Amino acid sequence: MSQPSPPTTDSSATPNAEQVAPVRRTVRQALAMIRPSAQFASFWLAIALPFVYIPLLIHGLASATAALTFLGLVFVNVLALYVGHGYNRY
Repeated sequence: MSQPSPPTTDSSATPNAEQVAPVRRTVRQALAMIRPSAQFASFWLAIALPFVYIPLLIHGLASATAALTFLGLVFVNVLALYVGHGYNRY
């Protein structure tokens, strides 16, 4: 019985720095275009979301659905605060 041959490595399957650089540049440009809109939307969502808490708190958090909805809204609010904190700083 013969020994199995070691796996061959195809250098074309692994991207090098020259191949990755244009992709990184494109991703950075796309993020730079999206960032102001995402900050704007997150900023105003963080401001508006607490008004949704009011009906939940008035009706109570006795049911599991209401409690999970409240916790989900708090999580989304914290995320929106984080993303939108830099809006309109210029």
